[in-house]
Formats: sequence, structure tokens, C-alpha cells
Amino acid sequence: MAISEETFFLPPDAEGTLQNQIQQLVAEAILSGRFRAGEKMPSSRKLATHLGVSRITVTLAYTELLADDYLTSRGRSGYYISTNAPQPPKFPIMPREDKVDWVRAIGQKFSGGVTLTKPSDWGSYKYPFIYGQADETLFDRSNWRLCALQALGSKDYDALTSDYFDRDDPKLIEFILRHTLPRRGIRAEPDEVLVTMGAQNALWLTANVLLNQRRTAALENPCYPSLRDILTQSRCQVASVAVDAAGLPPDALPSDVDVVFTTPSHQCPTATTMPLERRRTLLTRAAEKDFLIVEDDYEFEMSFLKAPSPALKSLDREGRVIYVGSFSKSLFPGLRLGYLVGSKPFIREARALRSTVLRHPPGHIQRTAAYFLSLGHYDALIRRMGTEFHARRLAMEEAFAQNGLTVAGQGAFGGSSFWMRAPANVDAEQVAERLRSKGVLIEPGRPFFTQQDAPKNYYRLAYSSLPVRKIAEGVALIASEMRP
Repeated sequence: MAISEETFFLPPDAEGTLQNQIQQLVAEAILSGRFRAGEKMPSSRKLATHLGVSRITVTLAYTELLADDYLTSRGRSGYYISTNAPQPPKFPIMPREDKVDWVRAIGQKFSGGVTLTKPSDWGSYKYPFIYGQADETLFDRSNWRLCALQALGSKDYDALTSDYFDRDDPKLIEFILRHTLPRRGIRAEPDEVLVTMGAQNALWLTANVLLNQRRTAALENPCYPSLRDILTQSRCQVASVAVDAAGLPPDALPSDVDVVFTTPSHQCPTATTMPLERRRTLLTRAAEKDFLIVEDDYEFEMSFLKAPSPALKSLDREGRVIYVGSFSKSLFPGLRLGYLVGSKPFIREARALRSTVLRHPPGHIQRTAAYFLSLGHYDALIRRMGTEFHARRLAMEEAFAQNGLTVAGQGAFGGSSFWMRAPANVDAEQVAERLRSKGVLIEPGRPFFTQQDAPKNYYRLAYSSLPVRKIAEGVALIASEMRP
């Protein structure tokens, strides 16, 4: 029996190349049982004419399906569904009625908190002032692709396919030790570094190694919302410490604190930079009170105004600072690649915990990143981003001045966002909802605060994915809605 070309349709919102879309259509039809072994496929000419694509596109799709044994070729007769193609399940799919009382069955809840939300279609908005999204006009796709292909080569077969168990790619570790950490004034040995699935995974590992129900953790207010959730889930005692114009004030820390979490280079979300003298004071207080410090240095690469202050870890002489770094902010958020730097006993426990949860980040991703970093593409990207972010920052500041918006916090060395304050009677969440209908995305500030009665008039504006030409108009729209 011949399969009609009229059974094929390319959805307008489908992803991937046309060749991949055709391959997917055929494979899904076989796996679902619609196409059966021995049935003849439409000719490449007929299918190409029906779909409105080139004949070579269909031919290439058929060739790939032939290589994967979904199709078979019979001389000049054409292509047929292979007898070796995967078969759909033979057993009937029975209806299911869920009778589990999940309210009682769930032992610990992880959902329901006040958290940040980012629309999956953020790129379709004309003015996306949201944080942490990559700008495709700046990212070096070509060289990243070449590095990924290099990591797929036979020379790197072991890096691609091996189970590292609890270890990491030695090439990536070497780059972090010899290039990344020295730029922050940090010296470390290989067994003092652990690769993680981004900074958030690093914070989770750290909290679970260091904290329990009898210990107290201090975090900044406002703070990184996911860190607040991590500490809540760890069931430790949590002390919230309000930040000021210089970041976390050491004198405000509770006397019984065990672990302090801080973002000194670019406080999240205010972007405030902790002065060097306060950093020294914090380290002195840690030595006096015998507590540890977790330094989240998530955005140090974005210091384009002037050289960044020394990392807390670089000033630490007693091994009290655990350093969290990330490549996800400077490369792209979907990379999910970060690292921990700490004393050997701590890294040993964090490594053991990581191995029980996810063993290690994918070897191919680690090796691709190692090539991209070591071949100089990363540094070129950082310079390009710094130049563009500087121009965007100046455009933002000019637009704020013209429209009377109030900046509540900004980084002294750069960064990619501003922490804003609206008039006291303005609800930023309501404003954000109204702005979405105008193609504008902003981040309301309430999820960043630790208290229930958090102020509603704060919001964050980021410029990592917004070109200069759109900033003035976008800020003007925000200002028109922020007026009480």
C-alpha cells in the first residue's frame, strides 16, 4: 500500500530545519503505528511539490531515515517503511483514574513559593527588560559550533562517552585554574574545584553539605529568590539581613550564624558592589565568630566600567570562603555550567553529593566549553559584550533621566541590570501586567524580598537582550505606567 503525500503537513511553528521536520514527521508516524512496515513512501518529487520544499531536502531526509533503518530502498522502485523500523506497542493503552491522595502522599513540598516568572516567548516581546537572557546578536555561534564539532571528534571520544563518575573534564578544570580564577585573584588546586550545573546547583550543593536543622544561615534581603528557596528546603534556621548602599553589613549578622551567603561584586538584585573595606571587615568577623562565607560571584565578567574589586575568596587566608562561579551568565543561560571553589574537605563532600544526584555535568558540554574558553573565543565574547553593555547602560541612564524614573541600585563596575523604585503607592506587579500588552517585559521586585509584607514598588530592568535603539522608547512606556 502506498502512503499518500497528502498525509504530510509541516506545522508553521515547527522547529528545526525542513529536513529535520520531514524526518520527524516520518519517524513519528512509524512510532505511532500510522505507517506500517512494507508501505511505500511518496516519491521525493511528489512530497517536495506537496510540501513546497526543494526535492534535495526530501532526498536528504529520506537518506537519513534510510541510515537509521526507518526506511529501506528497493532499487528504482522507491522508498518503503523498513521491516526493521521500531514497532509501536502491541498492548492496548488502558484509561487511568488517579486515585492517589497526593496531598497526603507528598512528604515535602517544593512548589508554591513566590518566585520569578519569565515567559517562554520573551523573545517575541519588543522590549524585554528581563534579566539573564542571551542576545543572539552578540553570541559567537559559529565558533561555539566549531568547538562542539571538535569535541565530537575521535580525539575526544573518551570525553564524549566516558562516565566520569564523580570527576570532571581535566581540560575545563585546567582552564578554570590557570585563567578564570587568577583573574579574580584566586589560587586553587584541581581537587579544590568542582564543576556544577550552573551557579544554582552550586548553591544547592553547598547548602546541603554545610547546613542542617540546627545551623543558621544568613542571606541578604533582597536576595536571589532561588537561594531563599534552597535554604528553606534545607530546613536550617534562616536569618534575613537587609542590605544597604554598600551591600551586606557585617555588623547586622546574627551572633550565632554558621554560614553567610552573599553576592558582594553585584548584589542580587540591587547590583550594589561591596567596598573593599567592608569585605575585609566581613572576613574579620568570620574569623572572630567562626562562620563560613559563600561568595556568589555570578556576574564578575560584566565589569566593563572598571576593574572589579578583589573577590572575597582572594582575600581569605583561613579557608572560610566558598566561591561560586558561573559560565551561564557570560555565555548563555541554557549552558548550565558553573563551578565551586573551596577547601579540599568541602569539595570532597560536595563531589560525593553531586555524584549521587547527577554524577557529573555532560562530558561533551564540558569539553566544548573548554575548547571555546581555551581558544580565546570566550575572552573575545566578553570584550564584545562589555562594549555593547556599556552603550546600553548609558542609554538606560539617559532614558531614566528624561523620564523621571528612580534608580534604587546599580553596580559600580558594570553588570546588566538596574534595581528600580517606583512611587510608594505603585504596585509593580500590576504595572508589569499592563506593560505586557504593550510588548514590554519587566521584573517586579516582590519575589526578591524575604518577608511576607514585601514592598511592591520595586522592580528590575535588565538590558542584556535589548539593543540600544529600543531602550528609549521602552523606558518611556514603562515611565507612563509607573506614574501614580
